[in-house]
Amino acid sequence: MNYFFKILRVKKFSLNYLNCFKKQAIDKYYNFINSLYIFAVRKMSTLSKSKFYAKILLFGEYGIIHDSMGLSIPFNFYTGTLKFTDLSDNESANSNKSLLKFYNYLVEKNEISGFLPEMDLVAFANDIKNGLTFDSSIPQGFGVGSSGALVAAIYSRYAIGKIQPETNIHKKDILKLKSWFGNMENFFHGRSSGLDPLICYMNIPILIKSKNELDTIGIPSQNKDGKSAIFLIDSGTPGETGPMVNIFLEKMKNEGFRKVLSEQFKIYNDACIKAFLKHDFKPLFSNLKLLSKVVLDNFKPMIPPNFHKIWKEGIDSNTYYLKLCGSGGGGFILGFAPDYSKALPKLENYNPEVIYTF
Repeated sequence: MNYFFKILRVKKFSLNYLNCFKKQAIDKYYNFINSLYIFAVRKMSTLSKSKFYAKILLFGEYGIIHDSMGLSIPFNFYTGTLKFTDLSDNESANSNKSLLKFYNYLVEKNEISGFLPEMDLVAFANDIKNGLTFDSSIPQGFGVGSSGALVAAIYSRYAIGKIQPETNIHKKDILKLKSWFGNMENFFHGRSSGLDPLICYMNIPILIKSKNELDTIGIPSQNKDGKSAIFLIDSGTPGETGPMVNIFLEKMKNEGFRKVLSEQFKIYNDACIKAFLKHDFKPLFSNLKLLSKVVLDNFKPMIPPNFHKIWKEGIDSNTYYLKLCGSGGGGFILGFAPDYSKALPKLENYNPEVIYTF
């Protein structure tokens, strides 16, 4: 902002000083200063619109790869935004280098027809040279959409004829965005559904009914006085999506695992979503218990070893139920408690953070 006002002061002073010169010289100098002024306004207004929030996949982790339902919501506690800096510190310098690598990936993939949206990659390259960074509070490797927010920010700033994130957006446009975002986010994970960037870009809840059927949806309003809660636990270490997805895909080669996924995981997961959206809490928690047990028994590599015990304790005591937040392997763990006041004494050493009460 200081840069903006400096230009205004220079502009005013310069015109007063040049009044003694010929009109032609005044006009030339005025046009030059005015162009700087317009550039400053444009630069600030463009970046000011580039705030993107984290996301949480409440239900559907891994299952959405196998055509289960999914429900993902924005998580406004963490944000990320594109920002110009002088790259004087390591964090901003590393962010700028990461953007350059992402740019190179986009240039390479841009040769494939329809793989990416039409983008102004020349402007992206110039901004990187001028100190563009992604200033983010979203923790990386914690399952809340750090790369998704970045992809959404890049699309928002550089896409040509971009699809606007409106609540009444056509379903075909949602699927188109999801496909583009998945191809963009592949750079970070090797394989992406595109769902995380979609949530970060739209900033509204998305219901995944199947791989090719998505819709925006409203979720029940919070009840701040409600005794039930959804909470996050920080596992203390980041997870890596790529290795976890590879483990899952390897497991999918086993017929027994596929059977569990289709006959147990999908049924309990989909029932949880339907009950949550209806505010029907008794079937929500009964299915959450079954879902949490299926995940503990069949997704152990995705659960940090030091959480196996408390995961089982929640199921056995019926005071809380844990599930994966994202791909797992670390990061956050998602929890649901029928009565949070009863769950807290069992979890107080893990510093749970309540994100939704009902």
